[in-house]
Amino acid sequence: MEPKKNPKADIGRNSGLYFVIGLALTMALVYGALEWKTYDKTNDYDISMNVDDELDEEVPMTEQIKTPPPPPPPAAPEIIEVVEDEEEVEETVIESTETSQEEEIIEVEDVIVEEEVEDVDVPFAVIEDVPIFPGCEGESDKRACFQKMMQKHISKNFRYPEIAQEMGVQGRVSVMFTIQKDGSIGNVRMRGPDKNLEKEAARIISKLPKMTPGKQRGRAVRVPFSIPITFKLQ
Repeated sequence: MEPKKNPKADIGRNSGLYFVIGLALTMALVYGALEWKTYDKTNDYDISMNVDDELDEEVPMTEQIKTPPPPPPPAAPEIIEVVEDEEEVEETVIESTETSQEEEIIEVEDVIVEEEVEDVDVPFAVIEDVPIFPGCEGESDKRACFQKMMQKHISKNFRYPEIAQEMGVQGRVSVMFTIQKDGSIGNVRMRGPDKNLEKEAARIISKLPKMTPGKQRGRAVRVPFSIPITFKLQ
């Protein structure tokens, strides 16, 4: 029995060929899409400014100003006049500093140099000859006698200020004074807890008698001295 289907009408006969052709076309389209490039459009005309090279107005040329040449220097005089100096100049006489044999030369040994006396204060503790309190002239230890007579003088002239007693003020007053080069008392200073006590201490010191001044290297000097005076209520 013969088949009814015509073998030329079989569509699957060349399917492999068609598949290869379709695959090749597809790959060509994909490659062309990947390699496709676009460019910006360029103008074909000139964008430079159109400037006319020719000027409508003519510019006149500047004329060169000629500077006149400097005047020639004055000519030198042919004859030189010599002017005489009629003024008289006094000559300076320089005297010689050399001594003549007639002048007397003073020898160095004949010149008396006076020793300068320094006016200094020597403290009571280090002075060579202490000031002598009246009544201590015959004592061997004049330093101890001076301090003993000072305490005796303070006790004899001591008087407690009434206003300080009423206020109940007491304390110690440090008194500093200087025995001058003539034996008098000067430069009295006080420091204490109350003005009334300081005033009383100054009164006691002012009653000190004139003393024999202290001496350092045989010369009378000022001798500072300090002593405390105690005010104490019974």
